Amino acid sequence: MRAGFRWSVPARFNMGEACCDSWARADPTREAVVHLRGDGAVERWSYADLKRASDGLAASFRARGVGRGDRVGVFLAQAPEVLIAHLACYKLGAVALPLFALFGPDALAYRLGDSGARAVVTDADGLEKVMDLAPGLPELAAVYAVGGGAAPVRDFHGEIAAAGAFEPVETAADDPAVLIYTSGTTGDPKGVLHAHRFLLGHLPSMEANHEGFPKPGDRGWTPADWAWIGGLMDMAMPCLYYGRPQLSHRMRKFDPDYAYRLIREHGLTTLFLPPTALKLMRQADVPGGLAVRSVSSGGEALGADLLDWGRSALGAPINELYGQTECNLVIASCHGSMAVRPGAMGFPLPGFEVALLDGDTVLEGPGEGEIAVRRGTPGMFLRYWNKPEATAAKFAGDWMRTGDLGRRDADGYYWFASRDDDVITSAGYRIGPSEIETCLVGHADVVNAAVVGVPDPVRTEAVKAFVVLRDGVAWSDALAAALVARVRERVSAHVAPRQIEPIAELPMTATGKVMRRALRERGAG
Repeated sequence: MRAGFRWSVPARFNMGEACCDSWARADPTREAVVHLRGDGAVERWSYADLKRASDGLAASFRARGVGRGDRVGVFLAQAPEVLIAHLACYKLGAVALPLFALFGPDALAYRLGDSGARAVVTDADGLEKVMDLAPGLPELAAVYAVGGGAAPVRDFHGEIAAAGAFEPVETAADDPAVLIYTSGTTGDPKGVLHAHRFLLGHLPSMEANHEGFPKPGDRGWTPADWAWIGGLMDMAMPCLYYGRPQLSHRMRKFDPDYAYRLIREHGLTTLFLPPTALKLMRQADVPGGLAVRSVSSGGEALGADLLDWGRSALGAPINELYGQTECNLVIASCHGSMAVRPGAMGFPLPGFEVALLDGDTVLEGPGEGEIAVRRGTPGMFLRYWNKPEATAAKFAGDWMRTGDLGRRDADGYYWFASRDDDVITSAGYRIGPSEIETCLVGHADVVNAAVVGVPDPVRTEAVKAFVVLRDGVAWSDALAAALVARVRERVSAHVAPRQIEPIAELPMTATGKVMRRALRERGAG
């Protein structure tokens, strides 16, 4: 796959044209989105429907002063209106700014202010937050609300219905299209600016991780919010690009039993499921009648136990993927195209050149270092918004630093160790939390786990684990001892936790990443 692969990026490329208008011309009644509303009603959107709506919204944006390069906030939960707003931005040459529907006012104010958003699309749940912030956002010229609102708020669907004709602009593949903010676990969030071409950078992973996707009958779904690169680019936009229908539905809280019902009743075959969702689904009863063909997951190592469960219970491989908001879907472990080694990240995907760095030096052969990706892939970001120094610091020559530590074995497999700032230094050892966490979650009574270093007068840091227990399991000294023994036996004695604390739930960022800083503070307290 890698040897014969070459990127094909045209000079002119627009995601709105590729993901909507081309299909609307070729097969206008083709089903694009099946939306399950909160009241249980089902809406079906064809490509012609999406084109009509996105053209109307783009015309309205233009009439309100939104132009090429302007940022438009999309402050909505998973729904067709999210896709309509994105497509309208792309076809206008504007930049879509995805915003998580559960953002509080501080997070929302920072992103809207830092980006200089010209317009915002929201709904009844988000409208009050936006309007409260509007006086402090001098560049904000228009607010649209799904479901309508009093002036000066514009009715989203009313504007679409009243809009005149719209002719999409031409864009270069390198023109800005999407601005996605990082979760901001350290310092202010950084706006990651991507070009239209970054859709093309996701396609090799989509095809490999979903076992030859697209195939007849494939239907996609992810519970991940479309405000995040995982939900938007690991499922939503690729499904539109390939002409495969997907389910749209807002889950206010992930319910594994309900997720199984959705998968069965809607014949969903192609799933992107975050690790937390998979761990919860493993604790629930798996119904019969599923038609799952492939599952992809990313964000943390899953371990052999969870991979084996997926194959036996879901009847489909769980293929792990690795990437960042700055350059997504870089490395993957795909059952259909390689010999999978449980716990390994896998190999670089076609079109991606990956290396390990020691400082600014590229390491050859097996070894350990910082994972880096060479410039030249269309999936790599253009720059950080308003942060030229941070952009420069992200690169060592032609290599984009990930800040993640890993190793490469003699056969070329990559293995994740930890974030650079998550390394635990204990008694002279540098210990990464990932392998310990995978081992702990393999215990039948543990649903989730996170490992951090806490101050220790002798060792500098001691390994401390926080564990979320299965419902109904009581914490005891015996269970703690069993978990320590499991790590000693399955990983190594020198990484076994010195302390284990039960916790109701792990603190998470909005993107579902464990907030280790919060756990370190708790552990040191």
